[in-house]
Amino acid sequence: MKKYILFDHDGVLVDTECWYYKAGERALADIGFTLDKEQYLRDMTRSRGTWSQARAAGIDEQTINRQREVRNAYYQEYLRTEAIEIEGVVETLAELSKYVRMAIVTTAKHADFQLIHEKRQITPFMEFVLVREDYERTKPHPEPYLTGLKRFGAAKEETLVVEDSNRGLTAAVAAGIDCAIVHNDFTQTHDFSQASYRIKKLMELKDIILQVN
Repeated sequence: MKKYILFDHDGVLVDTECWYYKAGERALADIGFTLDKEQYLRDMTRSRGTWSQARAAGIDEQTINRQREVRNAYYQEYLRTEAIEIEGVVETLAELSKYVRMAIVTTAKHADFQLIHEKRQITPFMEFVLVREDYERTKPHPEPYLTGLKRFGAAKEETLVVEDSNRGLTAAVAAGIDCAIVHNDFTQTHDFSQASYRIKKLMELKDIILQVN
């Protein structure tokens, strides 16, 4: 029986991962460096971010740190101006709230998370939110999801993680929690062989919950 759902955030509840990539791409283009998207996607699965390609090309840390701030500003600009809703999310959460307790476990920074949810109706369905500042070791380490379990006082067997990336899936598996992967165009090439479930739309979670309960 599943009584709890721990949701990843970016790519699951809001369509932001492509804009995070574009912000990094733009910040590196400002210094004449072209970010290779395919390599970026491969790096994502290894917990490497925007800057690994730049470091490999010999760009110094001072420049990277400066451009990281530029990237963050570009990303917040996109969050304010671009359409990042995923169709059916609010309706799905309203339906799921009849059966399970829910929370968000995200690598998003607090400032970005607050900006995203200023005018959205997602967080009222959540009992709590864990952002990047709320734990030490990020996904694929299990700490974020183990912290979520502790906050709920939930058993692993009672809980379902919902993710869209290999990094998040690895964190869930390492925490001993079943994981449902929801389709995201940005991460569709990741290895999801360890997933307990694969779904195309978030609304399919209701069927999973009803089946296991």
